[in-house]
Amino acid sequence: MTEFGFPRQLRLLTAGDFKSVFDDVTLKVPDQRILILARPNGLDHPRLGFVISKKNVRRAVKRNHVRRIIRESFRLNQQQLPPVDMVILARSGLGDLSADELHRLTKKCWARLNKKAKKPTNKQS
Repeated sequence: MTEFGFPRQLRLLTAGDFKSVFDDVTLKVPDQRILILARPNGLDHPRLGFVISKKNVRRAVKRNHVRRIIRESFRLNQQQLPPVDMVILARSGLGDLSADELHRLTKKCWARLNKKAKKPTNKQS
């Protein structure tokens, strides 16, 4: 895909999509405020889903703001990302970050995800 859009095929939409990632995590990118769980999807593009609980980001406005910024970062970097299904899990304090800090955090996490995806894994399915 050479477009910078965020169509339905780039999203995890169903409970089954999320369950498959949670059940078969092959890549983890932990950070103090965010956790990315990912697994290869067999497609030619990455897909993204969010789990942002009220416990970790209190206000709905802030949860939507966090989603919007991460989605924008994903949209701009999707060509460099490996073909994986990933779930973004919010940790406490994520809602306290400014937009610039959140952009830097996601950029760092995408780089770490790329690095981990390129490493050969011992797990063979």
